[in-house]
Amino acid sequence: MGLKMYARLLQFLLVAALLPAAPAIAAPDTPTSVFEKTLSNGLKVIVKEDHRAPTVVQQIWYHVGSMDETTGTTGVAHVLEHMMFKGTKNVPAGEFSRRIAAAGGRENAFTSSDYTAYFQQLHKSQLPLAMQLESDRMHNLKLSGQEFDKEIQVVMEERRMRTDDAARSIVYEQLQAVTYVAHPYRNPIIGWMSDLRALVVDDARNWYKSWYAPNNATLVIAGDVKADEVFALAQRYYGPIPARKLPARKPHDEPPQKGVKRIVVKAPAELPYLVMVYHTPSLRDAEQDWKPYALQVLAGVLDGNDSARLGKTLVREQQIANEVGADYDSIARGPSLFMLDGVPGNGKTVADLEAALRDQIALIVKNGVSEEELTRVKSQVTAGEVYKLDSMFYQAMQIGQSESVGLKHTAIPLMLKKLQAVTAQQVQDVAREFLQDDNLTVATLDPQPLTSANQHDQAGEANHVR
Repeated sequence: MGLKMYARLLQFLLVAALLPAAPAIAAPDTPTSVFEKTLSNGLKVIVKEDHRAPTVVQQIWYHVGSMDETTGTTGVAHVLEHMMFKGTKNVPAGEFSRRIAAAGGRENAFTSSDYTAYFQQLHKSQLPLAMQLESDRMHNLKLSGQEFDKEIQVVMEERRMRTDDAARSIVYEQLQAVTYVAHPYRNPIIGWMSDLRALVVDDARNWYKSWYAPNNATLVIAGDVKADEVFALAQRYYGPIPARKLPARKPHDEPPQKGVKRIVVKAPAELPYLVMVYHTPSLRDAEQDWKPYALQVLAGVLDGNDSARLGKTLVREQQIANEVGADYDSIARGPSLFMLDGVPGNGKTVADLEAALRDQIALIVKNGVSEEELTRVKSQVTAGEVYKLDSMFYQAMQIGQSESVGLKHTAIPLMLKKLQAVTAQQVQDVAREFLQDDNLTVATLDPQPLTSANQHDQAGEANHVR
């Protein structure tokens, strides 16, 4: 799975664990309705009506993430996410979560390279409470040095557990740092440990004052609500918050790569591991772009179910790999990567696995893909979109993510149609254009002896990754 996808999976696993189970409900007979309004202070409010269950999701998406950090302050976006639960002028520390829980709801937050989001899921009658609390901390956050000093220790321990003591996480972090030369995606979302040690409460205050403003956010409400009532509530709670002048965003253009890059990472692990990433474009124009859609189909041809090429050929037939995968994520503010990864089979080396993966790419470049493969991947994509309808939370996620990276939520149905229109020739063309050595960075995990503590960490890591 790709680097951003891996980070997002860790976030979503946490999110899923904190949310109530989705009710077993059938897809709606008629499409749900989406409504949009921008308040005078610049806050965009998007409402997705879905009346199948008496629940509602509130998500506030700030259009700022770790890619907006400056040298020496990596990790501050994530640290502020933690501090957002430490109280305001009106709500004492810990009271936000207690009030949501008392109302029968669940809440949490997550930070990515591209955005930071906060959410609550609760009974529809409690939406005013959720709005009152969330709007309050948009402009009334109380940032004390004492609370900051405590929380930075929590974040550093989180880094130790999820990255420093997890072999594959170390590989991903080092690979990201080598793959990107100029783009801030080279820095980890959680921050470098040296930066975390040097952060002070004023760094968090400056981040909050710079970016946490209604004109830098999208509010997404999904559930058993009426749009006009939601807009009135949004005006009541968020409307009085003044807009702010936002910092100028400077472009981060990644220069073209000139030849293969390779790194070897030594870390305690049971097995070696190989990751290969190729520079690829992200989706910028949902209607005019076609290459991101073709790359997504290519990833599905290689990996996706038991019929996909990599698992069928390299794991079951040739037994070159114990596990193998492909991933591509087109939804990002910055550039994207196409990833191949795997663990060599018994008696095989990472060099054997790399050669086998290269052979699979060469076959597609030479012979293309079949119509049967195209049909399978497109059917999977369609099924995935239908399954999303069973979750108001992930419907809202799709809207918020799209808006946060510069794609309008109205383009979501168009994206599915564009995927369905991808041709076999287009898949072959993007494989030839992007999956070549000038775009490639290769990382190898050189496993070192495990201690009993390492074995526990590796088991936990495996549960996160797969």
